[in-house]
Amino acid sequence: MGTRMEVAQNVQTLCNVPLLILIQDPSSGASRSLSRTEFIHLAWSSVGHGSKEEYGLLFDSVVVTQEHQGRVDWPGLCSFLLLELSDKVKNTRTSSVPCWKPPRTLTCPHRDPVKKVLHLQSSGQYLTVSKGGTVGLRNGEDMSLLHTHRLQNSTVTPKDLWVTDMVLLHNVHKIAVSFTSKEVCFYDILSKQDFSCKYKLQGLKFTPWCLDYWVDPSHSEQAVLTIGDIGGQVSGLYFTSAHISLFERLSLRTDSDSADIILWDELVKGKHRSCYTVTHQAHTPAWVRKVHYLGSLEAFVSCSTRPQSSMVISWREKESRTLRVTSFFTKRGVWDLDHHRGLNLIATAGVDHQVLLWNPYVTSEPVCVFSGHTSPVTAVCFMQTKQQLLSFSKDKVLCLWDVSSQLCVHRLAGVFPKTQEDTDTLLLLHEERQLLLLSFNSLLLLLETMKEEKRTSSHEHPVTCVLYNSLFRQVVSSDSASSVICWLADTGQKVKQFHRCHGNAEISTMALDGTQTRLFTAGTDGEVKVWDFNGRCLHRMNAGLGRAVEISQVLLLKRSILAMGWERMLTVFRLHSFSQSFVEPSEWKGGVQHRSDVLCATFQPPQTLVTGSYDGEIIVWNNSTEKALRKLDCTDSKGFKDFLWFNTQTSMRKGVADLFRCVITVIRILLFHVFAIDAIFLLLNLNTNLYMYIPSFPSGGADLVSCGGSGVVRFWNTVHSHLVGQFTAHNGDLGSIVMTVSPCGKYLVTADREGTLKAWDIQVGANNGITKEPPKLLRSFRPHLERVTHLEMCYHGERLLLLSSSSDCSVALSYPPGDTVGLFGQVNKTYIHRSFEPTHTDTQIQPHKSNTSQRRTCMNKSKHACTPTYIYCTHTRRCSW
Repeated sequence: MGTRMEVAQNVQTLCNVPLLILIQDPSSGASRSLSRTEFIHLAWSSVGHGSKEEYGLLFDSVVVTQEHQGRVDWPGLCSFLLLELSDKVKNTRTSSVPCWKPPRTLTCPHRDPVKKVLHLQSSGQYLTVSKGGTVGLRNGEDMSLLHTHRLQNSTVTPKDLWVTDMVLLHNVHKIAVSFTSKEVCFYDILSKQDFSCKYKLQGLKFTPWCLDYWVDPSHSEQAVLTIGDIGGQVSGLYFTSAHISLFERLSLRTDSDSADIILWDELVKGKHRSCYTVTHQAHTPAWVRKVHYLGSLEAFVSCSTRPQSSMVISWREKESRTLRVTSFFTKRGVWDLDHHRGLNLIATAGVDHQVLLWNPYVTSEPVCVFSGHTSPVTAVCFMQTKQQLLSFSKDKVLCLWDVSSQLCVHRLAGVFPKTQEDTDTLLLLHEERQLLLLSFNSLLLLLETMKEEKRTSSHEHPVTCVLYNSLFRQVVSSDSASSVICWLADTGQKVKQFHRCHGNAEISTMALDGTQTRLFTAGTDGEVKVWDFNGRCLHRMNAGLGRAVEISQVLLLKRSILAMGWERMLTVFRLHSFSQSFVEPSEWKGGVQHRSDVLCATFQPPQTLVTGSYDGEIIVWNNSTEKALRKLDCTDSKGFKDFLWFNTQTSMRKGVADLFRCVITVIRILLFHVFAIDAIFLLLNLNTNLYMYIPSFPSGGADLVSCGGSGVVRFWNTVHSHLVGQFTAHNGDLGSIVMTVSPCGKYLVTADREGTLKAWDIQVGANNGITKEPPKLLRSFRPHLERVTHLEMCYHGERLLLLSSSSDCSVALSYPPGDTVGLFGQVNKTYIHRSFEPTHTDTQIQPHKSNTSQRRTCMNKSKHACTPTYIYCTHTRRCSW
């Protein structure tokens, strides 16, 4: 039986046309609501594959996602599909595997087991406490021991002192320490007297075993201290004015430590107005092993080794001090747990050797199971900035799991000290410094990762677009913080920067006019702005009609400007409308022809306009009449139909043909992101047979190239409206790719979400029929660490250059087919002429039909022997390698 995450990953297989059709009433076409039993029965009998358990998990996922009352309808299922499949193609990177330095054993003042390790955010130092009450303070840089102190507690004799846990109360500069003497003491860490005790919470019914502390990020005077004890009780102490005082001083009760005595019964009875309690005993009679307060959910989560209450979530009822308890079952119980705030998943360390991920709202099944440990798992810890999880088991094996792929991407064993088998290991992960502290009885072990080489950042925020201005010989780049920077192309030096061009809205794309003196920027605020290069805004174009929409491309034509990305219709601005500073769009005469959002376009003079949409459809227009001429659709191929509708024929019922066509339209929106057209380019006609897949141009060859979802590049013949060839340029699991074509139309560069660029030689011999063989790969290189957002090839003087921008905040300059010159903004200036200085020069005359007097050939070789030469003609501004 598949887990919930497995069902979500296979949603494209389970949710085919028959499953969607069964949600509709075959006679009326109206949406009907199904219970869990009805849904499972109809899905299993109609689709013909998959198990009833899988459809039950799918039903549960839809209900939880949509928060319906135990039923599923058409809008709910469609919304679930859209969310799941959108998440699948989000900007994800391949899981990075840490490269650990050799482990280092730290000098430790403790003779008994370490009970807790804390990081002091204010000073950057680390604090450790042992079972016997010895506190050690460590330097935050080299982890050297700075100071030791023994906690004082007059309640018990020093030999009977036993610390069970410690937490940092960072908003009030205190630590709370729990003892086996059934009390919790609060120590001031800023007082002149080392760790002076301020409060003693006494009279607890059971020995406190674990603690947790949470502070409201928007109201730091409000906080929650959670206590889990050996009697199976979880207690929450709500502080309402922590900055003034944690507890009210009801009397002058103090002990020999000069600490105020706070009695538990008084708290329970509500005698302290600044603090009140909530409790539950769902774990009884087992010990509570770990507690957390989840501020985003207003709930307590705890665990124990009792199977029936392996994990318990207690929800705080609104305007009430009662708790609604939900229990989760595992075979042998849980030792430890952690919560990922971004994913809203809870990980549990199982005594049965398994690590489970749970949705807090679903008690029946875990989201997924990580199996790989061969002994009980004692500790788990999420990496909050990544979708990764660390787990440690009793046999001293550390595993790193990738949550999205559900795989163990790293396993570390044989480097940890040999100690007693029943040792409980503590983990403290400091993500910012990329270090991990582990405790083994009285030993402390430090694991540090190899620091990556510091990267140059061209922008302070992710870069969204890059252009080349041939008039000023500058590179222009934009970022998500609405800034535009101009760079000298020769040296990479910053020339000028314009801030907040669209306020707080991200600049999604840019374009230059034909004179290269006007810059067009499009923001997610739905506006296109026209700038001069002094930073003055000349016009504002109301593309979104007052709505905050995301514009994917701006295309400048002879008499109009097109904006697209959020609608099925092209938004057009006529040049005669630019008499005013605020420009309203005009009507596109061709009307709505696309069935999904138009994402990109390309233009070939005098009148050929081609547009591509989210569902994989390409339309060729006559720009003069604005009428659609032909349509091309990558989803029309037999292979695609077999992929999606493989079980349709056996499941279709009589009288649902119209509904079937309706379903296809919906499926295009939900599932066809793999065919989204993100970029298209028209290939120039040089009257040769050197283009890829071109038997006889233009009648039978390719004159258009497109790319987008699933890493596929496609070549089209727009005259006959058919696909000529296609190949997979990048791994389809990485989602959409971007591309650019050299001005001569012979060379293609693609880029993916990992920062990898690939240069392809598409000038090959003629081919007959559709081919899926990839062109010659000239070079694969990685100038960026994260997703490449835009590519542009241009001529700088007589040199063909490649510009690339990335979400890693960098803009790179490369020399096709793959030698990176440098990053804009780097300290050491990169000079193009030095970088491209040839090892030898050979000049020869090449004939040209158009203008022999303006012929010139320049053949350069870089320092890499495998780099081909290129021939450049100043008349045609074309190159050949």
